[in-house]
Amino acid sequence: MIMKKFYLLALILSLTFSGVYAQRRPVIKGTVIRGTVTAKNQIEKIYLYYIKDGESATDSASVKNGVFIFRPQINEPSMVMLRIKYPVKEGETRPTYEARQLFAESGVMKIELTDSLKDAKIVGGRAQTDFETLTKLKKPYDDKYKDYVKQYMEFRKVKDTASMSNIENKLDALDSESKENVYLKFLNERPKSPVALYALEQYAGYDIDVAKVSPLYAKLAPAVKQSKAGKSLHERIEIARKTAVGVQAMNFTQNDTLDKPVSLADFRGKYVLVDFWASWCGPCRAENPNVVKAFNKYKSRNFTVLGVSLDQPGAKQKWMDAIHKDGLTWTHVSDLNFWDNAVAKQYGIRAIPQNFLIDPDGKIIAKNVRGEELNNKLSEIFD
Repeated sequence: MIMKKFYLLALILSLTFSGVYAQRRPVIKGTVIRGTVTAKNQIEKIYLYYIKDGESATDSASVKNGVFIFRPQINEPSMVMLRIKYPVKEGETRPTYEARQLFAESGVMKIELTDSLKDAKIVGGRAQTDFETLTKLKKPYDDKYKDYVKQYMEFRKVKDTASMSNIENKLDALDSESKENVYLKFLNERPKSPVALYALEQYAGYDIDVAKVSPLYAKLAPAVKQSKAGKSLHERIEIARKTAVGVQAMNFTQNDTLDKPVSLADFRGKYVLVDFWASWCGPCRAENPNVVKAFNKYKSRNFTVLGVSLDQPGAKQKWMDAIHKDGLTWTHVSDLNFWDNAVAKQYGIRAIPQNFLIDPDGKIIAKNVRGEELNNKLSEIFD
């Protein structure tokens, strides 16, 4: 899908640890991560990143007598990240780091660190064992992904848009292939694994296909379904049912740029593209010219756009500036609550740009149509 390209590009262009934090799963009581270090390189500090009560948490530890210990407060099998900071080397100005994702659960996880964290020996419970199996399945796709990203950045430097578009298509295909050959394969073979929920979240992605995901969710262990993360995924599946193609779009009301309330119901009788975006979202701004082109072409033929912005509190001027700069001459609404935007939560929006094309009767007839796909869909309707 076109939307996947923008989501992947957003990940490429945001080189942070947010991917780890975004797992959004709480962590476990009674967990001990104990490491023994015989590494030649001196270690300055070791950090552990995880999710505690729905919020990002960070613990730190030093190596004492060749040992470091973490006791994260987690209550179910959870993704964590271990990160090592090495001292600044002679002739350099910045410290170096190593990082590795682990899957922690109640009990003791032992880490034997010799030359590098990548090659460290890790002994944990079933969660870590299954996670390592999943990681091995995914490695060939990760290697291809890194290669494509490297190529993309080179093409981006010279503004070779045709080659960039080709890489986007390859990334799109790679994402779909890895979901089927890695996560679906794992779920079919180990539906009761403590890592199954994590695998299902990766398979589901931000835009859940209910027909595919719901049967897999049903196979999860009862305790997993009753966990906080399990209930959260179930809620997302139910929202996906309510926003699927063919169902009636849920009504909503938010204030426009003049602080006047605007409802989706106000557009009944028109084809309307409900477009979720934000001034801070690079892929959204890159897509805006395509939306402008479609709007100008079909605005006299019973078509319009309703922009829903996920701009941040206190950023109304940035929102307004982006509207004017990008020439977005349609109706815009927002509560300026960032990812807590009420309409975004109602529609299960977890990545932008996203959109819903709604017919004159208020029914969703397409989702996440962008670029040429948007033009083709509107041409199918009007031409």
